[in-house]
Amino acid sequence: MAAALTLCAGTMAAAGADLYRGKVTVTGQGEANRITGFAACLEDVLIKVSGAQKLAGDRRLAAYKSKAKDLVTAFSYRDQFSGKPIRDEQGTRDRPYDLTVAFEDSKIDDILRAFGLKPWLSHRPRLAVFVEMEQGPRNYLVTTDGPQSDLQRESLLAAADKRGMSIVLPGTAALAKSNITGADLRTAPFPALAPVAAEAGGEVVLVGRLVWNDRELGWATQWRMDWGDRKHSWQDRGVTFDEAFRRGIGGAAQVLSGNGDPGGRLRR
Repeated sequence: MAAALTLCAGTMAAAGADLYRGKVTVTGQGEANRITGFAACLEDVLIKVSGAQKLAGDRRLAAYKSKAKDLVTAFSYRDQFSGKPIRDEQGTRDRPYDLTVAFEDSKIDDILRAFGLKPWLSHRPRLAVFVEMEQGPRNYLVTTDGPQSDLQRESLLAAADKRGMSIVLPGTAALAKSNITGADLRTAPFPALAPVAAEAGGEVVLVGRLVWNDRELGWATQWRMDWGDRKHSWQDRGVTFDEAFRRGIGGAAQVLSGNGDPGGRLRR
């Protein structure tokens, strides 16, 4: 099992300017969508800087998000269709762009203080993430190289980036050699997985299980980790796997940053 994980590129700095920078997809470069993007990025940055996933969807943020423009120090666009021809008479207005927004550190810190929070600028442990996906007869683990989990892998890396965390994921060949399956993860004690994670550079093990629910048209999720001599678990249902991964990694960040146990269901 010592080779069961391989390092996956998704490392974020534990402190510095990157924590105060967010990215969101917008349509076109018009001001209206830019202002909406600023607001979305502000919420993400507040969560990323503090590690407090519980801020997601907090109604108290509305007043700050309405004035997010005043907190921005710089922004830039990247055309997701760069190099591809414009497909309609509307030009670039309907093209998707990555809007990257940088906020003033001190103003972000002031907002966090207003919520009784503070920046999490100390070392952020790298997560060794084991995720099992179950959809009808299909059951597989998210890996660094397995083609069936390409979308989930990219989504996990994006979630780690959004929450300011770094992760390692398992490799297909190593998992097969070690006979590690989803069923094994459901019962494996964390002390058994910790040496495997450490071998690959992971410092904390995070285990997740996502099961597709046809009735709800979404994923039922379960996450668990050990930290601070305590077992932590949280769950949700009826979400996309993108959102499930954000809540899974965000919940781990909340525990690690000392912002409390995610517990039960996270805020929608």
